[in-house]
Amino acid sequence: MASSKIHSNIVFSQKVADELEKIVEQFPAGKVFLLTEETPKRLCLPLIEELIDRRQIKQISISGGEPNKSIRSVEQVWEFLSKNGADRKSLLINIGGGMLTDLGGFVASTFKRGMAFVNIPTTLLAQVDASLGGKTGINFNGLKNEIGVFNEPDAVIINTSFLKTIDYANFLSGYAEMLKHGLIKDPEHWDELMGYDLGDIDYVSLEEIIAHSVAVKDWHVQNDLTEKNIRKALNFGHTVGHAFESYALHSGRAILHGFAVVYGMIVELYLSAKRCGFPQDQLNEISRWLLGVYGKFEIEQSDYEALYELMTHDKKNEGSRINFTLITKIGEVSINEDCPKELIFEALDYYAKR
Repeated sequence: MASSKIHSNIVFSQKVADELEKIVEQFPAGKVFLLTEETPKRLCLPLIEELIDRRQIKQISISGGEPNKSIRSVEQVWEFLSKNGADRKSLLINIGGGMLTDLGGFVASTFKRGMAFVNIPTTLLAQVDASLGGKTGINFNGLKNEIGVFNEPDAVIINTSFLKTIDYANFLSGYAEMLKHGLIKDPEHWDELMGYDLGDIDYVSLEEIIAHSVAVKDWHVQNDLTEKNIRKALNFGHTVGHAFESYALHSGRAILHGFAVVYGMIVELYLSAKRCGFPQDQLNEISRWLLGVYGKFEIEQSDYEALYELMTHDKKNEGSRINFTLITKIGEVSINEDCPKELIFEALDYYAKR
C-alpha cells in the first residue's frame, strides 16, 4: 500500500462540528464565512447548524453544477464577502462538491490577495481529489479550470457519512479518481478497488479505502505542489478526459467528470500500450471492466478533430506538444510523453470500437 502518512491538514472525522470549532475559534467574531450550494445546504449543514448560529457565521449559497463554475459565481461570492466585512484575517468555509471547493478556494485565494479557507467535501470526487492539493479555479470560455491558482487549504475535513447524500452516478464519478490513483501508484490499492462491492456500498470499510486513495494524491502534492514534475502523474486520463468532458458539454450530452476521466483512461491506456509497453491483455481487460461499470460516451470519427483541438488547450502542454502521463505497468508512470496526432486518433478509434 502507498504510504499511509497523510498531510496533517487533512482530517478524517465523523464529528465535523468539533473539528471545525477548533479552526473557527482562531478567528475573530464576524470574520468567519461559509460558502455552500443547495444540496449540501439542505443535507449537510444541519450537522454544524449549532456552530453556525453560535459563532454567527455568515453564509452564502450558490447554484450547483459545472455551468456555475464561472466568473459570475465568483463575483457573487466576492460581493458577499465585501459587503459583510471580510478581510485578509478572515476564514472561508467551503462545504460542497468539487465544483464548490474549486471555486471557493479560488475566491479565498484572490479576495484581498488571499484569506484562509477550509474545505469540507461532501462528494466522493471532492473527498479523494478536488478538495485536496491546492488546485483552485473556474471554467472560462468553455474550457475546464482555465483560470485558477495553486493554494492549499488550511484544512480539509472528510466525513464519509456525507457520501450517503449523493446518487450512485456521483459516487462512481469519485470512484474513477480512486481507480486512477491505484493505476498510477499503488497495485494493492487497485486490487482493493477492483474487489470492492459497488453494488452494496459499505461506508465503514470505505473510509479506509478513501484514506488509501487520499494518501496517493497527497504524496504527489507534497512532492510537487505546482506540478513541475511528478504531480503530473495525477493527470493520467485527464488530457483526453477533459476533452471528452468539454466536448460532451458543448454537444448537449454533459457527462460527470469521473466518467470523462474513465473514458480518457481507456484512450491513454491504449497510448501507454503503444508507447510504454503497457500489457495489451491488461489494456483490454481493464477497458472491458470500466465500460461495463461506466457505460460509454459514444463518439465517431467525425468527432476526433474537435476532441484533438480541445486536447491542445490542456494546461500541461508545452509548446505545440500535447503532454500525456502514461503508464508502463500498474503502479508506474511515465510523464511528459508526446504522442503524434495519428496515434491519438488511433487510440480514440480503439475506444470508439469497444
